[in-house]
Amino acid sequence: MKKFVIVTDSCSDLNAGLREKYDIEYLCMRVIEGIADRPADLDWNFMPAKTFYDKMRSGVRFTTSQVTRQDYADRFEQYINEDKDILSISCSSALSGSYAASVKAREELLKKYPQAKIYCIDALNACIGLGLLCITASKLRAEGKTVEETAAFIEANKLKMNQLAFADDLVYLKRAGRVAPTSAFFGGLLKIKPVIISDAAGQNVAVEKVKGRASVTKRVLQLFSERYEAGFPYQIVAVAHADGGEEAQKFAESVRAIMPDKQVEFLFDYIGPIVGATVGPGTMAVYFFGEEVTYRA
Repeated sequence: MKKFVIVTDSCSDLNAGLREKYDIEYLCMRVIEGIADRPADLDWNFMPAKTFYDKMRSGVRFTTSQVTRQDYADRFEQYINEDKDILSISCSSALSGSYAASVKAREELLKKYPQAKIYCIDALNACIGLGLLCITASKLRAEGKTVEETAAFIEANKLKMNQLAFADDLVYLKRAGRVAPTSAFFGGLLKIKPVIISDAAGQNVAVEKVKGRASVTKRVLQLFSERYEAGFPYQIVAVAHADGGEEAQKFAESVRAIMPDKQVEFLFDYIGPIVGATVGPGTMAVYFFGEEVTYRA
């Protein structure tokens, strides 16, 4: 059986330890601050994570750009020349053009290499939710599954990847066009903290509006308990935060305390620069396999 490579993008938020452990490659998106255009590397070599979020708190605005078609084509061709099949899992197409770029690269390369196997998957998720799908693919590969079998499993189960998130300040989501300006204004005025999911179309949407930070945290934990699928063979839970400090630590401890599968792998890390530039400092989220997401905005 030919070896296959798993490749993703900067939205996956997989740190160096996880990428090495699960043998996952990634392509860098870009993060832009004024005229400074840098690779959005997941190890924060371009800027410490805390500095990044502190800059946002001080009013600095970061913008981002996707992986290009040429970037995908160059990397895919490298793998083909190494005699490897390819499984590419990209950030939700509702949030980024990277998936579309990967598909265009695939189509071009198959004309040149008709024997190549290149599978491109739209994760319909971002942040470590995308990363967990990549880790699942790695586990399937380790079990001896082919690239076709692995791609089929991820496609069949990607909407089981649940995101439950809440932002500290809606102004960042407003700037990114994720919420209406009036919603952001009144949300700040009334201290409304919406519960944000990744819906069945891969869009980040507010499904509930809760007043106050403590109340939204409590509601997210309740939804986690209700939606969590105990016994899912590749279950893994991750809490991601945008420089949440001690509060994020306490949130992670609360999630671990109510996990029915205590032996399940648990991850805790920063939200990376691409998603972080959109959601802003103080955002927290939990990702896990659970009830299939059917809601569409």
